[in-house]
Amino acid sequence: MFGIFGSTNEKIALPDHNCVLSHALQLPALKKLVGKRVILASASPRRRDILQTFGLSPEIVPSTFEETLPASSFEDIHEYPVATATHKAVEVYEKLVRENPDDAPDLVIGADTVVLTHPSPGLSSMPADIPLGLQDLLEKPADKADNYRMLLDLNGGMCEVVTGVSVVYPVLEAPGYKIKSIDERTLVYFADNPKELLEAYVDSGEGLDRAGGFAVQGLGGMLVRKVDGDYQNVVGFPAASFFKFLELLIEEEEDFLEV
Repeated sequence: MFGIFGSTNEKIALPDHNCVLSHALQLPALKKLVGKRVILASASPRRRDILQTFGLSPEIVPSTFEETLPASSFEDIHEYPVATATHKAVEVYEKLVRENPDDAPDLVIGADTVVLTHPSPGLSSMPADIPLGLQDLLEKPADKADNYRMLLDLNGGMCEVVTGVSVVYPVLEAPGYKIKSIDERTLVYFADNPKELLEAYVDSGEGLDRAGGFAVQGLGGMLVRKVDGDYQNVVGFPAASFFKFLELLIEEEEDFLEV
């Protein structure tokens, strides 16, 4: 029987950088990452845990990029988290190359998750020709009163969770790296919750450091009626789409993880 690192009966010296865990599925993308220096440009424990669940344990080097891009400058608001993820990944990649060019990263992963308001379909007060692109960005609540206001607005309705994921990897051509990106979109439907439940959730404090003011994987799950799309995306990282993305890069980009 053979695993990613060879026969289960053999003793093989692990490479200096070992980001692929023993339980990882033997997929081409994950095999390609064996021995590579892979960086997650995020301090999010949720993103780290999701990746580790699927067998990838990158180094954690949080980005210091200030998330101050003006959302209004994007014609399509879904481009906002992709742009932020790209800035995070590039900032960390360039920093690590400067610090130690002899041990530059093979892959840096940047991610940014945002919550958008979403017009509810079928509202009698909403003209049928209003495009779903007219959405507002829901930031982290300023305080508990703001958190309660957010949840009242979402109650009985829906929001859209969008995660932008960008990867940076070295190439021989200037500027020395390439950037590839995807975004994943998931709809979250809220139950028609009584105000007592909303107040209790706000008092828990869980939603204060979460975009949109709720955490679906925690106590905030009590507020949600259903999730349409990738649940992991709502938690913070679209793992299924990410690994398919890596497979696509292997097939279509000759220089991916080859430098």
